[in-house]
Amino acid sequence: MSLDAHPLVRDWLECSHGRIVVKSGKVDIGQCISTALVRIVADELTVPPAEIDVAEVRTGVSPDEGVTSGSNSIEQSGKALRAAAATWRREFLAVAAAQLGVAAAALELAGGEIGYKGINRRLRLVDLIDDLPPDLRVDLTAVVSDRASGQALAPTPPRGLEDMVTGTFLYVQDLERPEMRHARIVRPPHARARLLEIDPAVRAGLERDGFRIVQDGSFLALAGPKEWPLLRAATRLASACSWDEQGGLREGDVFQMLQDHRRTSLLVVDGQPQPGEPPPPFAAADHEAVYERPYQMHGALAPSAALAEWRGGRLTIHSHSQGIYPLRDSIAESLDLARDRVELVHVPGSGCYGHNGADDAAFEAALIALAIPETPILLRWTREEEHAWEPYAPAMRVSLAARLEEDGEITGFSAEASGDSHSRRPRPGPNQAGPARLLANHFRAEPIVPRTAEPAMGRHVGLHRNLDPSYRFAERRVVKNLVYDLPLRTSAMRCLGAAANVFAIESFMDELAAKSGQDPLDLRRRHLDDPRALAVLEAIAPYWTEKGRMGEGRGCGLAYSQYKNAATRLATMVDLSVNDRAEIHLHKVIMAADSGRIIDPDGLRAQLEGGFIQGASWTLHEEVRWNRSGVLTRDWESYPVIGFDNIPEFEIILLEPPGEPSVGAGEAASSPAIAAIANAVFAATGLRLRRLPFTADAIRQSALGDPSSR
Repeated sequence: MSLDAHPLVRDWLECSHGRIVVKSGKVDIGQCISTALVRIVADELTVPPAEIDVAEVRTGVSPDEGVTSGSNSIEQSGKALRAAAATWRREFLAVAAAQLGVAAAALELAGGEIGYKGINRRLRLVDLIDDLPPDLRVDLTAVVSDRASGQALAPTPPRGLEDMVTGTFLYVQDLERPEMRHARIVRPPHARARLLEIDPAVRAGLERDGFRIVQDGSFLALAGPKEWPLLRAATRLASACSWDEQGGLREGDVFQMLQDHRRTSLLVVDGQPQPGEPPPPFAAADHEAVYERPYQMHGALAPSAALAEWRGGRLTIHSHSQGIYPLRDSIAESLDLARDRVELVHVPGSGCYGHNGADDAAFEAALIALAIPETPILLRWTREEEHAWEPYAPAMRVSLAARLEEDGEITGFSAEASGDSHSRRPRPGPNQAGPARLLANHFRAEPIVPRTAEPAMGRHVGLHRNLDPSYRFAERRVVKNLVYDLPLRTSAMRCLGAAANVFAIESFMDELAAKSGQDPLDLRRRHLDDPRALAVLEAIAPYWTEKGRMGEGRGCGLAYSQYKNAATRLATMVDLSVNDRAEIHLHKVIMAADSGRIIDPDGLRAQLEGGFIQGASWTLHEEVRWNRSGVLTRDWESYPVIGFDNIPEFEIILLEPPGEPSVGAGEAASSPAIAAIANAVFAATGLRLRRLPFTADAIRQSALGDPSSR
């Protein structure tokens, strides 16, 4: 855990100018983690949240907590901060007891002050800092706050929300520095193309006009003092380039590729991949189905950006990366620099969960800054670049089979997921693993080419996240297939493989319910042993009983999931309609969630609602398309996302079992959202859709019996 590398209280908490300062290696990318961490410290120290600051996340200063991902921030940084604050509180009380001449147990702590009944004197915690040992270690046995379940702190507005609403919030795209130069990349047509030549007359003309051309092999960039003239100049430079397209991108049906291409297959037992050949599929199954998800993109509202400066032999990069320490190390290795000569500072972007273009933009800005030293360089990607060059969520194919007894008991379950890697963030490793995952390194004069992906072997990670069902089955076979030689670059997007896997499993459970004549809610109850899982299903049961399945264009669907089989338990119910134009309209969503101890109820609700909306957008609209010449979906018209006209009404039920620790919720809602929508469409129309997205065309094709629509 995070405390292993940063065991001192001062690694996590400090006092500055009379205020408590929270330090964390987890970055806030819209999930309100900074608000939640402040509330944890406020809970332990009784200091009002408004009197607590959050330190900037910066390499060399902040704790190294790897990547902000996997809904781990509360379980890692939150746990460390709670223990650090509890250690601090115990020591503060001991110091105050000595000063007041009373037993520590007799003291009262409230409002960040320590007092004793009958004595008017009160001691502020921040005034006692200098009396604590400077190298005080975090004590995991320190008694934490005994706030009772359901006894929440007063609501805390999300940090930065007012500035966002008023338009004064500072994003990485807004950074300015004296003597700063803007920069743009001149991209090849697609990832396989390489630069042959640049028209010398155009190059000379641009240089006469005061623009700096930065070239390293096929990596080509342009810098200048003003952004609009730079954009026009970049267009001139692009038109002067000749490219060897090397046959273009591989074309074809990606779902067929997922069946035909070479692969590594591994049996998954209790979420853990096992070495050796997996067992064959069931010889006989009572029901089988295949579910498919296309390539999908992050689609950040603002394209990626970074500010870099090479000054005095030191490289400083401002980036919205979710992993500033791994990125720093990968950039340092790429440039053959010592790590202490590279500093990464996190500055928020426009909101995006996963490995989008942030890391690549940071490295590209660094390359330009090295070529133009002593000058701040602000690189902004364009919308077209963001859509065409970010790493995508892998296309996936999930094949399920089940044995079903006459009484409706599921006695055998087989799940087999096929897809590309979800784990291509730039992380240091052997054979230049980190640099090989930075886009610009693929195009430099001495390229560091992408490495063949290795199967992720961790528990419930990557392709096999949530592939092992939470349900009780007498026999189960779970297999992951990492497929090679696929056409597009992929990496981590919110939920990783869970999006396709939960979509498949929870749709399949509905199909098994229909096949056996059971109610979908009853079938799930029947195969769950976890009392907390049953509790979230019971919480939505009254709504399910009231609504039923409906039909004739209106339907309800439900889904259950526990993210990573270890974090938030979530039951989701969707009420929707399908009109005569085959368009899906979302009416209402009811979710019941158990995330253990609740830190920030408003933040938790926001994460659940936002996660559902993103899952709904994947379900209804999103698909990356490409041909030999490159990616085709390069704007919001060719790659539409859900609009405000289809945001449902939400009802969120939060369960908080007493004595349970907090678990992650940031990625809990998106995956069951897909399945619940699919099940509701079936209830409304009788059509079982098994390939995303559920566009109007896909629904019409399914109604006509087109097998490609599944």
